[in-house]
Amino acid sequence: MTLYADTAGERLDAFLARSAQNLTRSAAQKLIENGHVTKNGALAKKNDRLSPGDRVDYTLPEPKPTEIQPVEMALEIVYEDEDVLVINKPKGLVVHPAAGHQDDTLVNGLLYAMGDSLSGINGELRPGIVHRIDKDTSGLLAVAKNDLSHTVLASQLKDHTMARTYDCIVCGSFREDSGTVDAPIGRHPTDRKKMAVTARNSRNAVTHWSVVARYRGYTHIRCQLETGRTHQIRVHMAHIGQPILVDTVYGHQGKELGQESQCLHASALTFRHPRDGRPVMVFAPLPEYFQSVLSKLERML
Repeated sequence: MTLYADTAGERLDAFLARSAQNLTRSAAQKLIENGHVTKNGALAKKNDRLSPGDRVDYTLPEPKPTEIQPVEMALEIVYEDEDVLVINKPKGLVVHPAAGHQDDTLVNGLLYAMGDSLSGINGELRPGIVHRIDKDTSGLLAVAKNDLSHTVLASQLKDHTMARTYDCIVCGSFREDSGTVDAPIGRHPTDRKKMAVTARNSRNAVTHWSVVARYRGYTHIRCQLETGRTHQIRVHMAHIGQPILVDTVYGHQGKELGQESQCLHASALTFRHPRDGRPVMVFAPLPEYFQSVLSKLERML
């Protein structure tokens, strides 16, 4: 595939992530490092700077057959057709295999349930996975059954036409009934396992929030993502001084109200169907752990 640079001074990996369909910055860097990208006919480096009109050619390697073990598990499928399914992921379930989680992930369960009926675009570790949610975040996750669906849904993620809504309980109170956090997110400058609001090597991030209910010392809010950065809601809420309840990574001190991890739930997902463009709206009710916290808060009023 061929692209032509349209700006001066942009890094090659950033240009690829911006211009090529379904390529993240890290995926673009991997393509370059593995010799799958040329700039004006010569092998490229990820930090090459481009000039307007530079020709960039890249190839996507064929997906390798997966070696992940299919594992039978109970999956709550809330929407399914021949192209897409949407899973209501429980808190505590890791999405794809990683260190310490090789055979107890959502991908293991999907391979058992779907077999070869999953997109191969994201490679052997993430077959069908269009976007991710954290291990300790519950809620809706879209899965592509074929490469066409994956490409279209990834494009909707990129241009923000896939709408994702989250419910969460945060520490503290809001004066306003709604608002927006518009603050860039990048790697934490000293802790590489965390993200942070920072102007250095960051990407724009926008979260819209509205109050659902107020309690003594806590607030139930609903967040709409305009962008989809790693840990975006968690980072933004901590940034404005109201971290998500029991988010010990981003500002909360420890276990509280019977919870051991963040109180964050992906409650609604809206997208255009990849085959015919019709709107698809999927909802997931608040899970038991979330309702338990709300009941305790209501008794404190």
